[in-house]
Amino acid sequence: MRHTIRYWFKRSAFYFGGDQPPVSWKERIRTCMGAFIGLLLVITAAKYLGELSGIDEWLMASLGASALLVFVLPGSPMAQPWAVIAGNTISALIGITTVHIIGESLLAMPIAAATSILGMFILRCLHPPAAAVALIAVLGHIAHYRYAIFPVMIDSILLVIAGALYSNLTGKRYPNKPAK
Repeated sequence: MRHTIRYWFKRSAFYFGGDQPPVSWKERIRTCMGAFIGLLLVITAAKYLGELSGIDEWLMASLGASALLVFVLPGSPMAQPWAVIAGNTISALIGITTVHIIGESLLAMPIAAATSILGMFILRCLHPPAAAVALIAVLGHIAHYRYAIFPVMIDSILLVIAGALYSNLTGKRYPNKPAK
């Protein structure tokens, strides 16, 4: 046998996270604390706004995935304010519209997700968690367009504000200007 176990381990490490860049513990803790603080602020504010307005839906389920992008990958084009806010909002609108047009969830879910991706391409606001927003609208049979404003758009705005405050206070730039 020509190759050693070490050789095969190195060769297959790529498939088990070997392609991930190394991240210091300081940076891991900084980003996790940011996500915790940011989500705590957004969830608290959204709950208060929901109670104040008498709306039961006050939180979008994909907010955690958006927080990962905003706090862990603030330099990503998919974590920038336009991508987060417009991507989530357009996907909610498309998901709700799909609920109105297509009754069968099995067909509505892939149509809503695919159409929301197309909408994000057109508006130049690709944000991966937003495709889940469209699915959530279909799965939850959400028929009120106000859902796209609150909680989706409002939660997204609050998350971007929290991300900007936290990142800039801890020495990371957010939002980022596009490279020229």
